[in-house]
Amino acid sequence: MSPKIEEILVKFLSKSANTSELNELDRWVQRSENRPIFRNFIETHYAITIGMNEPDKNEIRERIIREIRKDKNVFRRMKFAKYLKYAAIAILLIGIGFFFREDLITNHKQEIIQPIEDNIVLELGNGETRIIMEGGLSRVTSADGNVIGQQSGNKLIYLKPNMTDKLIYNTLTIPYGKRFDIILSDGTHIFLNSGSTIKYPVSFIRGQKREIFLEGEAFFEVSHNKKDSFVVIANEMEVEVYGTKFNVTTYEEDLEASVVLISGSVGFSVKGMTSDDQVLLEPGFKGAFNRNNMQISIEKVNKAIYTSWLRGNMVFRDAPFENIIKKLERQYNVIIINNNKKLANETFNATIEVDRETIEQVFEYFKRIHQIEYQIFNNKIIIN
Repeated sequence: MSPKIEEILVKFLSKSANTSELNELDRWVQRSENRPIFRNFIETHYAITIGMNEPDKNEIRERIIREIRKDKNVFRRMKFAKYLKYAAIAILLIGIGFFFREDLITNHKQEIIQPIEDNIVLELGNGETRIIMEGGLSRVTSADGNVIGQQSGNKLIYLKPNMTDKLIYNTLTIPYGKRFDIILSDGTHIFLNSGSTIKYPVSFIRGQKREIFLEGEAFFEVSHNKKDSFVVIANEMEVEVYGTKFNVTTYEEDLEASVVLISGSVGFSVKGMTSDDQVLLEPGFKGAFNRNNMQISIEKVNKAIYTSWLRGNMVFRDAPFENIIKKLERQYNVIIINNNKKLANETFNATIEVDRETIEQVFEYFKRIHQIEYQIFNNKIIIN
């Protein structure tokens, strides 16, 4: 462990870490080799704090929870605390819950939500649709029966084609609660997030732009080609590259559409802009188009936050609660009805491990830390 991380850990536990330090700690904890170190550090801190000589385990549990609730003050000591209300759920989900969440949950009877089960759908060029079963192994055929690729687990892999002079498009729709990958015929790897739809050619025409159409969110690893640029058309936004890694988000309900560049270079524009007005991004920067004021902005960002979903995580920084619950709906394929209008505009920091945390656990943490009351009815969560 580096001296700098040690210093940030001490600040974290002494409630004096700032936003930048918390982000750095978050990135450090996301690396699997650091999690046991972090867990032991946190466990030792709380053991010392509450005195683990207490023989009653239930009392220990309650005292630990009380300590966690105290720790939410760490976020209120920041420079902009009067404007933001950060959530101590970040402490719980990143740290403390890592070593005792299972015990807490098993000792608390919960209602079980019943998520809607939707299918991944592949639409062929002639409009014919086929269901893609997760984890399957099968051939992908065209409308006329020719093999154009194969499914291997949660991935569609298209074959490198012979020369073609006509574009035939397939459309893949990923429902809420699922993620899926495609490797296009040119070798471009696309990771699709929940609630996304992508339209793409089965094969590209040499000498022409490689255009695909996206609604939702996807991470791209574009196969390099100096002659034929790769273009992502995402509603009102257009991203053009030659070979790079980047994340595009363009969910219709979001205030902004954005592209975050991981490596390489991209140019992005919006409808109505000329090619001379194209905005160029450098790695580590986000370009965003605000749908309300029709303005473009560029800012340096923490790349790990915008690619966390690839690792099965959801990371929120200064996010309004209404935005959080919409993303929870998408990832867990449930319906969340918020009757607490005051809560809707409060902002939170949180890290949620979607692949490990159930939606019941997530809301139980909200209830424990923020006293949010809710009820479960089939696939619906109603916040009172």
